[in-house]
Amino acid sequence: MSRIEFVVAILAGIVQGVVEWLPVSSQGNLSLFLTLAGTDPAVAVQLALFLQVGTTLSAATYYRDDIAAAVRAVPSWRPGDAYRGENAIASYVVVATLMTGLVGIPLYVYAVDLAGQLTGGVFIAVIGVLLVLTGGLQLVSESMSIGIRDAPTLLDSVLVGAVQGVAILPGISRSGVTTSALLFRSYDPPTAFRLSFLLSIPASLGAAALTVAGAGGLPGIALGPALVALSLSAVVGYCTIDALMKAVDRVPFWLVCFGLGTFAIVGGGMVSILV
Repeated sequence: MSRIEFVVAILAGIVQGVVEWLPVSSQGNLSLFLTLAGTDPAVAVQLALFLQVGTTLSAATYYRDDIAAAVRAVPSWRPGDAYRGENAIASYVVVATLMTGLVGIPLYVYAVDLAGQLTGGVFIAVIGVLLVLTGGLQLVSESMSIGIRDAPTLLDSVLVGAVQGVAILPGISRSGVTTSALLFRSYDPPTAFRLSFLLSIPASLGAAALTVAGAGGLPGIALGPALVALSLSAVVGYCTIDALMKAVDRVPFWLVCFGLGTFAIVGGGMVSILV
């Protein structure tokens, strides 16, 4: 492991651990960082998906009680009771994950192919545009939330699963669009974030497996740097979830989307001109 690879792995792990849980695309921002660090854009997309394994561990640890309750409910699951009591969480995760796969797998192939055809500056600018659009969606959804629901329904599962599939495109925030969809469905912010983060666990594992299979191994990273990045993203990710859930009603996440998106658009344009 060279010193540069070690430094990039540390920074990538920290970036992933922080931005995975904010409604600002972790994949987009990590792809942006890796591209600026000299990584090929197509490889940057694959690495950004792979490093979600670390933050998946964060979510599984933080929501271990919810996961345990869902697992306990599986033996007593009946179609008529799918969205009642503890069955609701298990049904929500299963149905939404299936929808994510149906939407996300074709888009994954398209995203990697498109990223490989873009120059670094254009790639960064495209991410910026998508971040701004995510910020706009977040702003509108926050203004419409009235917080009257506390348990997911079949419609919620299908809707949230589909928008999570779209978030496999770099620059589209997974947590941003899934949380926004739940806010549109009248969930209060803490519940919307909780349901969004729980759904990230199978989706992130699936995206990482798809990436490794497509790349035929670790995507553009050696085992040592990969372990460093994954470990840091897990630790930082857990701390970020805890801090976020304590401040979820006070932080204007849409403003962060706008700021980072505008920065990426300007920065990407400058890179294109210089190159």
